[in-house]
Amino acid sequence: MSKQEIRSPLPGVFYRKPTPDSPSFKEDGDAVAKDDVIGLVEVMKSFHEVKAGVAGKAIRFVAENEDAIMAGDIIAEVE
Repeated sequence: MSKQEIRSPLPGVFYRKPTPDSPSFKEDGDAVAKDDVIGLVEVMKSFHEVKAGVAGKAIRFVAENEDAIMAGDIIAEVE
């Protein structure tokens, strides 16, 4: 099965958790559905949900929590 990439829709800071004390939306190896939220991108104090957009049996994050990312950067790959 080929890997599909999930790319950032916006430049900003990528967060894998909704709050610092919360668990991550998804962990490496988790199954993912098309509408699952996998993280947030913060731009000028506004937080934007990033949805998987694809379904698969396992997700692997390329971007780490609190990484600065640009629009189009790969956030994760899905098998």
